[in-house]
Amino acid sequence: MIRISIDLMGGDFGPQVVIPGAAKALERHPDISFVMYGLKEQCEPVLDRFPKLKEKSVFHDCELAVRMDEKPSQALRRGRYVSTMWRTIEAVKTKEADVAISAGNTGALMAMAKFCLRTMANIERPAIAAIWPTLKGESIVLDVGATIGADSQQLMDFALMGGAMARALFEIERPTIGLLNVGVEEIKGQEEVKEAGRLLREANIDSLEYYGFVEGNDLGKGTVDVVVTEGFSGNIALKAAEGTARQIGEYLRAAMSRTLLAKIGYFFAKGAFDMLREKMDPSRVNGGVFLGLNGVVIKSHGGANAEGIAAAIEVGYDMAKNGLNQKIENDLQKYHAKRQPPIGPEAA
Repeated sequence: MIRISIDLMGGDFGPQVVIPGAAKALERHPDISFVMYGLKEQCEPVLDRFPKLKEKSVFHDCELAVRMDEKPSQALRRGRYVSTMWRTIEAVKTKEADVAISAGNTGALMAMAKFCLRTMANIERPAIAAIWPTLKGESIVLDVGATIGADSQQLMDFALMGGAMARALFEIERPTIGLLNVGVEEIKGQEEVKEAGRLLREANIDSLEYYGFVEGNDLGKGTVDVVVTEGFSGNIALKAAEGTARQIGEYLRAAMSRTLLAKIGYFFAKGAFDMLREKMDPSRVNGGVFLGLNGVVIKSHGGANAEGIAAAIEVGYDMAKNGLNQKIENDLQKYHAKRQPPIGPEAA
């Protein structure tokens, strides 16, 4: 049984969408049980509509919910120990749950997760990893917004964590890792990125394969299994991709309704367009994973529909079932053990 704690008040729509999303996830994975945190008067009427979900859930009434526009520092002061978001994360710390899910305020969620769970040994900064649709299937991109800027060692840690996530999610024995850069030549890019490339080449880690530098157009191609970057450029890439997908969708809708002939053509090609819509649907790959913490936390898109919430829950389910954090800890331990200088006779 995979135990999932979930913030019912998170996101733009709260329990009206989160609870139906949890019900969808339970239909697909009957071995899930939920620990739910919400405001009783808003959640119970919705939960009553899903008896199977209610039977597999324990509900906890909380004092308050973190607002989507609340500053992280304010949310931490106001909501520590009492908010739906804090208690959702705390359930992972106390081992009541295997993974925490929230569609709430990203900054507040990261602040609370860092404060409550703390970072792993040898990890200075956590990262948010996103699942990215590609021409070959899916890849992982990190960091997509947890931090602004990163030095070479932090990028190296992101590579280790992203590689462990690829093994847990895609069941790839030795995932390929690429560093996002302005060119593939070794002389291009910021010094931190070039130094991170050197570290990855020289580390010779048996759990991942360093591919080299990749460019922005490699994200959609699926050139590598894991793309590593710092949070500023990663977040811009993510938002640009989401915006482009919506833009193409609008173009297609406008083109298909322009003339009678276009409408007839759409009728005959409807199956192909439905497949394209499914491929471009952001809810299919919803769920950013907070990596580097002593516990698994999944951030759902705030505007996600029920299908998107279910997708985020399924990401958390896979991470817990495949031992994500244990894989990360093992990889970090092996890497940092190699970095320690050998102890000579005099030192011993």
